[in-house]
Amino acid sequence: MAVAGSPPTQPGPELGAKDKREHWSGQTAFILAAVGSAVGLGNIWRFPGEAYDNGGGAFMIPYLVALLTAGIPILLLEHGIGHRFRGSAPLTFRRIHRRAEGVGWWHVAICFVIGLYYTAIIAWALSYFVFSFDLSYADDPSGYFYGDFLHLTESVGFSLDFVPGVLIPLALVWIVAIVVLWLGVSGGVEKLNVIGIPLLVVTFTILVVRALFLDGAAEGLDALFTPDFSALSNPDVWIAAYGQIFFSLSLAYGVMVTYASYRRRRSNVTSPALVVAFGNSAFELLAGIGVFATIGFLAVQQGVGVNELTNLTGVSLSFITFPTVIGQMPGGEVFGALFFGSLVIAGVTSLVSVLQTVSSALQDKFGWTPRQGALAVGLPSAVLSLVGFGTTTGLYLLDTVDQFSNQLGIVMGAILMIGASLWLARRGPELSRHLSAISTFAVGKVWLVVINVVSLLLIYMFVDKLVSLIVDGYGTYPAWYLALFGWGTMAFITAVALAMPALRWAKDHGEFHPWPTRAQLHLPPEGDRRPDAPAGPQAPVQGGAA
Repeated sequence: MAVAGSPPTQPGPELGAKDKREHWSGQTAFILAAVGSAVGLGNIWRFPGEAYDNGGGAFMIPYLVALLTAGIPILLLEHGIGHRFRGSAPLTFRRIHRRAEGVGWWHVAICFVIGLYYTAIIAWALSYFVFSFDLSYADDPSGYFYGDFLHLTESVGFSLDFVPGVLIPLALVWIVAIVVLWLGVSGGVEKLNVIGIPLLVVTFTILVVRALFLDGAAEGLDALFTPDFSALSNPDVWIAAYGQIFFSLSLAYGVMVTYASYRRRRSNVTSPALVVAFGNSAFELLAGIGVFATIGFLAVQQGVGVNELTNLTGVSLSFITFPTVIGQMPGGEVFGALFFGSLVIAGVTSLVSVLQTVSSALQDKFGWTPRQGALAVGLPSAVLSLVGFGTTTGLYLLDTVDQFSNQLGIVMGAILMIGASLWLARRGPELSRHLSAISTFAVGKVWLVVINVVSLLLIYMFVDKLVSLIVDGYGTYPAWYLALFGWGTMAFITAVALAMPALRWAKDHGEFHPWPTRAQLHLPPEGDRRPDAPAGPQAPVQGGAA
């Protein structure tokens, strides 16, 4: 009988003898790596702006609802999928259902695209970390960023006019990423996060404490947390909350599936997932406090209200608003170094997670070693990234590709993941019992119902954004540009998802046997998973259904 926290005693085969999978050294290493993936640039520059624009303190209500009804359930789904079927995203979904491999490649393609432009933002932050020591950006932050630093062209287009000040740090970021992948899961990815995440928390905490003692900090925090409960009647506020939770937890990238697959089979899965989810949200809240305490200082210095300030989210917040603040505050050099150093650390840990997802897939598909995977992913990606984002038009390309890959690609990836695992393969009961059998926190039918309900919201979000992009376009970008680089991004992701399953697997993974077995989970045999098949006696789980 399987109970939560007490897995079946018969070990059973986990993988074929030919399959030697890397693994984390322990649970703490996995948690730090998962937190490192989840805590990224979006936590620092997206959450504060989303909260400010959507009801201030009242936004925390839909945010927490979204965390409990979407973030945690889908995070548990990804951890369960990866841990039970133990492979990269494509291999995992192939083991779930022979026709679902393309879902994994959709996730891999998303990660590949994100890696191309995410490195550019990290490179900008790295440059600004260096600039902070002499505050070279302080006199005219906007002009410095767009003109002196990016050399951004006035018209939208694609240029091969490279900017050395962007190209060099961008190349350095790629070298670091490739080296980490080269060293493997335990030797590279794990050690990066074991060092990087504590360092990030300490660095950002120091930054927040300093921000709280700035003149005007209270006004900034009032602007962030003063609730506007009328906003709760606006559906867009709830959509924004679900979107923030979804994107900040690295859901539907294939990252959490891949990371969970590196865990040992006798691992507590559900409790670490909760630690990752709440740890990510705690850091977002910390970021909101630090950012708006700083913005309050800027408002006081300019003699205006916080609500009169602009550029309070995204690239503009980090590279225009914050440099403005840094240039006017005492000890700005140290504050700037801490802020941009935090961006670099958060960015690198997240970057490595998406690149590891791609590398793992290629290793499984073609039988490559981690070093071969690192080169196969890193070198082509670096070239494309340097050509696309190391030029005078890089910001336009980044903005467009990010909009389509995030707002359409990731949401569709989540729909496909739920559809493949729960609807096509009908693996819901199996995943539920797997999580409950090996973990201290049990899940049950309510968990599955919640995920299915959330899938309807995801479908709505996807359709709504799709129609908006088709009808209204995006920003002021010309139609030809969006067709080439926006819709072209979606075409690339779709092509990868359709073409890669057609290639033969060069690596023989042997006969795969999930553990605990279906019999140990009191489920019918694999070939008897039909709607009318008897489910066998129910295995009680400690704590009931979640």
